Amino acid sequence: MSTDLNWFKSSYSSGQGGECLEIALTPTTIHIRDSKHPEATTPTLTVTPTTWSTFLATLS
Repeated sequence: MSTDLNWFKSSYSSGQGGECLEIALTPTTIHIRDSKHPEATTPTLTVTPTTWSTFLATLS
């Protein structure tokens, strides 16, 4: 599944390494994974756009 997604590094990731996330968007889901381990077998977290927006709002 994750190999079919268009992954990009989150703007919230550190440029220093260590805290790197990659995100892949679909109309109904946000997929999140550790960019240090992008293999298809690496677990991903999948949330709804509403959940992702709520999470990001808590970071401000």
